[in-house]
Amino acid sequence: MIFSVDTQRLLALHYVYPLPLQKLQKLLSPVDVLSYFEHAYPKDIASALQISKQRALEMSRDFKRVMTLPFEELYAQVNIFPIPFNHPYFPAQLFEIPSPPTVLYVKGQCALLARDKRIAIIGSRKATAYTRDAIDLIVPPLVEHEYIVVSGLARGADAMAHQATIQYGGQTIAVLGHGLNYIYPKENQALAETMAENHLLITEYPPYFKPAKWQFPMRNRLISGLSQALVVTEAAIKSGTLITTECALEQGKDVFVVPGPIHKEQSKGTNKLLLEGAIPVCDGHQIVETLSLFSSKN
Repeated sequence: MIFSVDTQRLLALHYVYPLPLQKLQKLLSPVDVLSYFEHAYPKDIASALQISKQRALEMSRDFKRVMTLPFEELYAQVNIFPIPFNHPYFPAQLFEIPSPPTVLYVKGQCALLARDKRIAIIGSRKATAYTRDAIDLIVPPLVEHEYIVVSGLARGADAMAHQATIQYGGQTIAVLGHGLNYIYPKENQALAETMAENHLLITEYPPYFKPAKWQFPMRNRLISGLSQALVVTEAAIKSGTLITTECALEQGKDVFVVPGPIHKEQSKGTNKLLLEGAIPVCDGHQIVETLSLFSSKN
């Protein structure tokens, strides 16, 4: 169910406590606590959100402090556009993932969110030249058929996917595991600046959120959630890449995997995915043809 909310109140609440959509719904139904949040009893907030009374009291105090700040104007001054869950630009696909975000914060070309043809390309942070070669075979056909490439701006395969998409004249989206006041890793600063102007950066965290380890696995569900399918280049057995793959499989997405040399550590995870039923892929034309075939059957 899509609830009607006051955007100013929602942005103020999300600033002090970036809660997922399921928790927000507890504040909106059966009683709309958000409409009088600053006057609500801490015990009622604690009960609705399943948090401690102390945390609820802190939230209430912080909410009163920031409630009157003109969030949309302040964000606009730094070219950040907040997209609440009930905004027309909010991607409908994200309602189908576990724990949908309540607000997305974006920089760049928001219209990219209105286009449905999106493919995620991910892989190891320690990606080798093999990933670069694979991406050079995969990305051009995707660009030719107007697919947007989604990845996570991490070092290694993610950065290679974004850079190749830009090089071949396509559009790309980076999903971040932190707020837009930061770029991580620093080595991708220039790439991020290019994307913030001509492509798209997106995150579920308010701008002041610093990079933290636990946030990156969380963002993986958004990478797969935004995409029709997932492409994995290289991944070791114990790899964060496989978390994204699990998200994609749980969401019913197709997973394409680049086969790798059996003696290479960075191919052990991908080859294992192939044994478990992932679709082997050697170039982007295969991906386009496979997705077109599945689409025509539906």
